[in-house]
Amino acid sequence: PGEKLFVDYAGQTVPITDPMTGEMRLAAIFVAVLGASNYTYSEATWSQSLPDWIGSHARTFEHLGGVTALVVPDNLKSGVTTACYYEPELNATYRDLATHYGTAVLPARPRRPKDKAKAEAGVLLVERWVLARLRHQRFFSLSELNHSIAELMSWLNQRPFKKLPGCRQSAFVELDRPALLPLPVTRYEFAEWKVVRVGIDYHVELVGHYYSVPYRFAREQVDSRLTASTVELFHRGTRIASHVRNDSRGRHSTVDAHMAPAHQAVQGWNAPRLLDWAGRIGPHAQGVVQSLLHQRRHPQQACRACLGILRLGKAYGDDRLEAACERAIAIGATSYSSLKSILKNGLDKQRVSAPAQTHLPLEHANVRGPGYYH
Repeated sequence: PGEKLFVDYAGQTVPITDPMTGEMRLAAIFVAVLGASNYTYSEATWSQSLPDWIGSHARTFEHLGGVTALVVPDNLKSGVTTACYYEPELNATYRDLATHYGTAVLPARPRRPKDKAKAEAGVLLVERWVLARLRHQRFFSLSELNHSIAELMSWLNQRPFKKLPGCRQSAFVELDRPALLPLPVTRYEFAEWKVVRVGIDYHVELVGHYYSVPYRFAREQVDSRLTASTVELFHRGTRIASHVRNDSRGRHSTVDAHMAPAHQAVQGWNAPRLLDWAGRIGPHAQGVVQSLLHQRRHPQQACRACLGILRLGKAYGDDRLEAACERAIAIGATSYSSLKSILKNGLDKQRVSAPAQTHLPLEHANVRGPGYYH
């Protein structure tokens, strides 16, 4: 008792009509059967996709008030990545769900009908006694359909056995319920797992946002776990980073401790401080800094480049740096390496052939304002 929960989807679907548009959509029917009592739970979901598959398991455990030691699914693609007789490979999210609830997943073996006989019997029962009774009803929402299914399932589980005393409900109370494992304090939060490679800047990209890991993992392959609220990153099973989820595309979430020591020295610098320093050197230096703050994708990149340029004034003097910035703007080459080359080769001492702008043009779809760096 309380050992196994058999899960599967019914072959039949139920149409649901959108009351606003009249469009019809088919709902999938999830079925779960307890091994000892044959107590059956069923619900409708919009699909057999991974989020719906995981959600149905969580709601089944909550309905039962506990968790079985084993869950036995058919080799559905949502739950089982690779069907294998000896060692089936589970989807990472399904494995994560099992860990959260303290259960184990043992998929039915391929070409072994007896392994899934309970689930198939439960599906047949639901199709015959529930779906058949609902076939002439018209539903306008998933919740409306699930309310009808719940009423019929309650009746079905209390329907007397033909050859045994009692019913599925009484057998559940007597056999399975006392043996179930307790529910965890919180419901499982759906998590999507993905294998990603860390960039050279020790950030990984997930749904358009960039999250940092310790710099020593640059270029390494890591596992990411993404929920609605958090992002976790694992290297060979060990968690190396955790972030609050951020859906701002193209932006970065960076933990200071993840940065290389040389990069940490850049921290504390922001757009106003850099622009103030550049303004004290001259309008062309300030124009170069303003340009870089708008053009670079990541604040860390922009601040580092600006610091490098402004520190050239310590080696060559602020007057020469201002002249070099004037030439750099005139030729459209304002990178750190360009300015260093101008100063190294004394080109800042040569007259600029055309009147220089003090700012590069900033009208471009991809540029950012200084406020991005605060």
